Amino acid sequence: MVYSLTYRRPSHVSSRQSLSGEERQQSINESIQSASSGMSHGIPESLSFDHIIAGGVCPPCTTRDFINYLKYIELSAENLQFFLWYRDYCRRFSKLDREKDLSKPWTPQHVDDETPARPKRLSPETAAAFKGTDFTSDSQIAEGERANPFFTPPRTSNDQTPSNLKGSRDSMDAYEESSAGGRTTNHTQRASDAFQSAGLKWKPLSIQPYRGEITRIISIYIADGGARQLNLSAKERTTLLHALQHTTHPSAFEDIIHTVEWTLRCQAHPNFIRWTICNGNRLRVVFARGLGVGGIVAGFVIVIVLTLSSASRAWRVLSLIAFFIGVSTLIAAWKGMCVVLHGMHHRHLRPWELFTSDDELASRNAKNHSYDSPDSQESSNSFEDEPWVAKYEKRNLIRKVFDREVWIQEPALRHIQDTIFLQSIIGALILSIVIAGIFCAFPQGNFF
Repeated sequence: MVYSLTYRRPSHVSSRQSLSGEERQQSINESIQSASSGMSHGIPESLSFDHIIAGGVCPPCTTRDFINYLKYIELSAENLQFFLWYRDYCRRFSKLDREKDLSKPWTPQHVDDETPARPKRLSPETAAAFKGTDFTSDSQIAEGERANPFFTPPRTSNDQTPSNLKGSRDSMDAYEESSAGGRTTNHTQRASDAFQSAGLKWKPLSIQPYRGEITRIISIYIADGGARQLNLSAKERTTLLHALQHTTHPSAFEDIIHTVEWTLRCQAHPNFIRWTICNGNRLRVVFARGLGVGGIVAGFVIVIVLTLSSASRAWRVLSLIAFFIGVSTLIAAWKGMCVVLHGMHHRHLRPWELFTSDDELASRNAKNHSYDSPDSQESSNSFEDEPWVAKYEKRNLIRKVFDREVWIQEPALRHIQDTIFLQSIIGALILSIVIAGIFCAFPQGNFF
């Protein structure tokens, strides 16, 4: 079986934007039914996208490894982070009771044709009675917000939150604090700016469940300049914001989640599996390729010298050993594998893993559910300032070639590597026999 893990885009598709929502959804459904990544070939079912997301694989193919690959290699971790948040949000939303009815499912047929009502003037006696309550007509509240009958002013200090909504509010308190230096971010202002840039009015229904969380998600993933801004078209962003004006139901994200999931399944996941097959870092692979070329050159030197000498033709068969070692090493290295590491089923630690203790690495691998906790949603995916970057740059070339190794725990990945290694052995054996046989056909040179 030949493993070909390259992404193949249909001839009629030039980019992910060229596919309609129905085509992307059909592609996703076919991928789920076939337990594959979609538009990829050779990926076993045990390493499918759904198995990785469900946490059914071992290192180095876990969800955390997938996020690290997207963050440090493809520089697009926000897609998977948003996808994981959305799955968790759907799960939490489905567990709501009566407050779920406050956010109806969103359909494209919904239009915003409501006109704001004129604010009613209250008598002095009524205004005095409502002073200091949620029904106050404080001048600090904008005129458009007072006109909205669903607008809820800022809660007073003596406000009592219903027990059935405390969980949703408390679960989002961690979003307020930025992970960088304890700075706070005005998510409401950033979300308001996003609506304004899309030509929409910021008038959320604050009584809807998880409205505060949705505001923060808009600020982080949707608004321009967000910490993890998604690569959305202007039409997709406007459509999403229009839906989030009216509801916090997960169906409001339906269009963009199809785009994000299609990108993950059909592009990121096959690339991740192909990258994971490489058991050595870049310098180790270059070193292995150099050894392969050296073995081939040594084989040619041996066979040419023996051909020009007076030695019998049988001695020329010795060059087959050098050819075999060189060609097999070169073929494996061309696939990103080092045959020495593969012999032990080891792999090099990634640069971001090198400076983590063994106990921390084992704990991280054992707790795949902590890959991206809500507390870290505020943080950016930028890693230039992470400590390991400067430390890794200071390592000399020899040390990088022989970096720390760790055993590959995922059986399916080891099976793929065994198949590639067997292919390199068979290919090297055939080529070595052909080359050695050609030189054996020449007569003796008798030059020395």
